[in-house]
Amino acid sequence: MNTPALQTQFTEPAPAERLEQVAAALREKNFDVEILDDAAAARARIKDLIPEGATVFTGASETLRLSGIDEDINGSGRYDSVKARSTTMDRATQIKEIWQLLACPDVIVGSAAAVTETGSVVFASASGSQLAGYSGAAQRVIWVVGAQKIVPDLSTALRRIEEHCVPLEDERCKQAYGVPSSLNRLLVLNAEPAPGRVTLLLLREAIGF
Repeated sequence: MNTPALQTQFTEPAPAERLEQVAAALREKNFDVEILDDAAAARARIKDLIPEGATVFTGASETLRLSGIDEDINGSGRYDSVKARSTTMDRATQIKEIWQLLACPDVIVGSAAAVTETGSVVFASASGSQLAGYSGAAQRVIWVVGAQKIVPDLSTALRRIEEHCVPLEDERCKQAYGVPSSLNRLLVLNAEPAPGRVTLLLLREAIGF
């Protein structure tokens, strides 16, 4: 269970000046950054960023679920949803094709566990299904990140994951699926080699883990 100190450190939104500083650091590393007021603004912006009919994969994310973005992408019929398509495929005989769909969509949408003040973006995953797309395989990447995920440095990012995100995700998985979660894979992106590939929507409000 999170202590009051951890709840304050890892759940309080960063102030406006700090968000601007982080956005500047990210831009220097070829991440496109837009600072938006809230999840509703991100939900509207994503509709502008993703063309209708695009093949889209959404990484598991409370931010996407709570904002309605996950349902917009996977349930609206506006896009070719990788999640919807993969559920109809046989994991025993089509696992290679499933992983290819997950790794190389037109667009992958998700969130991050932490963003450092120096411009690194950090992800944690049990299955790793979203990590190939984030790191380079997907044509376009969009992340929606709440202001509470800003941390000073990489060591604090890892603390945030281990002490804050993992316990919350573990409890969610137990309630949703009856099984615990696990921290099996970590990904740290220090820069983006392809300018224009990644858009990070940085919110002024806290949302997600």
